[in-house]
Amino acid sequence: MPRPLASPARLWGAVTEILPGMIEVSGISHAAGIGDAVTLEKPGSYLIGEVITVTGDRVKILMYSSTDAIRIGDRAFVTEQDQVEVGDHWLGALVNYRGEVQARRIEAAGNHRSSPMPLQTEALSPSVRKPLGKRLQTGLNVTDTLLPICAGQRIGLFAGSGVGKSTLLGTLAGGMNADRVVIALIGERSREVQEFIDEVLPPEALPKTTVIAATANEPPGAKKRAALCAMAAAEHFRDQGHSVLFLFDSLTRFAEAHRETALMAGETPALNAFPPSTVRVVSELAERTGPGAKGTGDITAIFSVLVAGSDFEEPVADMVRGILDGHFVLSRKIAERGRYPAVDVLRSVSRALPKAATPEQNALLHTYRNLITTYDEIAPMVRAGLFEFGKDPHADIAYSLFPSLDKFLTEPSNGIETAFQYLESLMQPALSVLAAEPA
Repeated sequence: MPRPLASPARLWGAVTEILPGMIEVSGISHAAGIGDAVTLEKPGSYLIGEVITVTGDRVKILMYSSTDAIRIGDRAFVTEQDQVEVGDHWLGALVNYRGEVQARRIEAAGNHRSSPMPLQTEALSPSVRKPLGKRLQTGLNVTDTLLPICAGQRIGLFAGSGVGKSTLLGTLAGGMNADRVVIALIGERSREVQEFIDEVLPPEALPKTTVIAATANEPPGAKKRAALCAMAAAEHFRDQGHSVLFLFDSLTRFAEAHRETALMAGETPALNAFPPSTVRVVSELAERTGPGAKGTGDITAIFSVLVAGSDFEEPVADMVRGILDGHFVLSRKIAERGRYPAVDVLRSVSRALPKAATPEQNALLHTYRNLITTYDEIAPMVRAGLFEFGKDPHADIAYSLFPSLDKFLTEPSNGIETAFQYLESLMQPALSVLAAEPA
């Protein structure tokens, strides 16, 4: 982020109170508005923050960095709308919440010119948005068939810890046919950030990928600003006409950062201490993704949601399901038996269906789900050794086909049409049985 330019018209205020992650400044109330950027100059450096409340003589400012070095009387001024310089020089790089390149895995290619992008902006009007685009090839059978992802779709990835969430995100980053990939790692451990870039993210995806990270030890303001930097990057590439894949890990950590800052600002806590504004803030972030306007690209978004103890009714998970265009559930039980990605297709939904598939494909998917549902019902009897062949032909065929149908979900895809042809061949015994039944 460039150093603020000197201005003879700059209005200075003074720090009057210092709190963890927040300060109060007097003397700038009449020039400050909610969301404005504030710069606090220190010898040899400067700190930045965001206005969150304005009163007659005081302004509360959420600082993006630690307040340890700030002292009473330090001078601060309101700057123009907070923005970040985004360009192709971010590709192949790890970027921090200030918009500064921290590490580079490949040499930046293409146009090195940058554009200023506002961090806080309204989502596109519904009247100018395109509809969802074509179905995207993902490189995985499960998302090329049963859970399709279309250009501009917004998906929630619901998962607990240790069930393969990061690996799935990395696979999608390398397998989906997107022009640009923007990855936001919010609240992750610093070790995991490096591991994700070096080990999880496929090397072939690096030339088109930007990673923006704020680690778990950073202040909540830094986590929120990193999320907004990632969104600004996705919007920049979308406006250039690119198809953008936006991977956000995790929406829960973003909501928790907002909770901390909102409570410091005096908001009333509600369920699990999340203030009422959490729904609005999460919705605003999600709505900035999706199909672009005519003549621009799309932002296809996958937001991960952490579900502690596999509680899918916890506040963030509950509010997100109604905002997004589908949800993929990763099951710990499936992961424990060694099937990855551990997607529970019976609890997962893609709202791109049925439009994203042909009538023949939808019929095939319907039959697949019926077979898996039947097996799920008889599984307790199978484990107890009580299942008997010959009692129910549907149960017999579900039992016989389950191993191959389950394995199908773990395998890479060679294309959407090829994946459907493969699935049809696996299900041919079931299709023959169903075709022979009287109408």
